[in-house]
Amino acid sequence: MLASEVDAPFSRPGWVFEEKYDGYRVIAYKEGARATLVSRSGGDCGERFPDLLASVSRLPVRTAAIDGEAVALDDDLVSNFERLQKGSAPVLFAVFDCLWLDGRDLRDEPLSVRRAVLEDLVEGSDRLFPARRLAADGIEAHREARGRGFEGVIGKDESSPYREGRSRSWLKVKIKQGEELVVAGFTPGRGARSHFGALLLGAWDDRGLRYVGKVGTGFDERTLAALAARLRPLVVDRPPFVDPPREPGATWVEPRLVAQVAFVEWTFDGRLRQPVFLGLRDDKAPRECRLPERFR
Repeated sequence: MLASEVDAPFSRPGWVFEEKYDGYRVIAYKEGARATLVSRSGGDCGERFPDLLASVSRLPVRTAAIDGEAVALDDDLVSNFERLQKGSAPVLFAVFDCLWLDGRDLRDEPLSVRRAVLEDLVEGSDRLFPARRLAADGIEAHREARGRGFEGVIGKDESSPYREGRSRSWLKVKIKQGEELVVAGFTPGRGARSHFGALLLGAWDDRGLRYVGKVGTGFDERTLAALAARLRPLVVDRPPFVDPPREPGATWVEPRLVAQVAFVEWTFDGRLRQPVFLGLRDDKAPRECRLPERFR
């Protein structure tokens, strides 16, 4: 179940508000002693998060399906995607829904019931914790989240069932500026920079893949080498953009990789201002990277 984005904080009767995490979306399954972690793209990510896998396998139930986000927290207990990507902090599982428990399908139950089941399920776990609830008033929840440096706020209708896909029963308000964007090319490295100079980024609208800017900061030598290895097999002759930038010496690639990017703001013409690369997202399909509505 995916949240729809709204532009401004809001408050509604019967809604609750949670921290929006900056992590890796995961559905965890437990069947007997066996546990599995599945990403949004359907891939098995248990090898990537072995400690989470072990924690799920130790839950005191026979079968379960749990929705949440693999996260790494900074010193202020705020989720940090860069720490998660680099493995520089313990990986935890912020869980926000329980879909199945010991033969009982909970998806048609209201969120209030699913949350109560979830809290009982993960109580005492070493790495699983319920997504943090904020103030009951959505405007106050937004102020709280901004003050604590959270990624954003997710508002949820407590009466809603769990349904796959984009929903208006879950609404998200971002606080930090960040986007998942498609990598569609790169520029040559110059000076001391090896492998490549900057990644050329895009997002989809009804016309095709639109160019939104390039990111050339946030890389260390190890990241540059790893990215170059991922990009090399994807090289193509023609730009995948419908509006390719004029970048002398650019190399184009198939738009298969998704980058997480932080930035200051969108410019009036739909470009990123001062972007910084945070990491690749293997849990998101490139076609999900949509251009903000005001630029379509």
